[in-house]
Amino acid sequence: MNTLKDFRFRVEAAPLTRGRVRLTSDGKAPLEAAIPAEFRGGTPGMWSPEDLLVAAVTSCYVVTLRGVAEHRGLAILGLNVEGVGHVTRRAEGRIGFVVIELRVDLTVDPASIEQAERAARAAKQRCLVGHALDVPIELELQVRGADLVQPALAV
Repeated sequence: MNTLKDFRFRVEAAPLTRGRVRLTSDGKAPLEAAIPAEFRGGTPGMWSPEDLLVAAVTSCYVVTLRGVAEHRGLAILGLNVEGVGHVTRRAEGRIGFVVIELRVDLTVDPASIEQAERAARAAKQRCLVGHALDVPIELELQVRGADLVQPALAV
């Protein structure tokens, strides 16, 4: 029996002064965003919709990778993911995102490096947010084996 799930993610946006917007969602802390500082009239030091888009892709990748690793019995010993969204003039002439890079630094047991590489690539394919975009997501992956021998502490 196949059960179709239908999830709804509701967010309300209310305009504030100086190009800012207040975002709310039931049961969550409110968030303010603004025009990015890089754009005319932008606000330095605040999250922008562009930041939030890259954050959504990056955080989706992290939680998806953790889920894939757990399902496969892969222990992640260290993980750092940096997302970088590139905005420029697109082929059709409009300004927009042309690519989002995910720079992944993953540390696992040395015997699990190949398994970790497969899991990291699978997570990119399964990331729900990435599927929703008409922008390529590139994965720059570095997987390393952890040095399992801890140095002795100096007394």
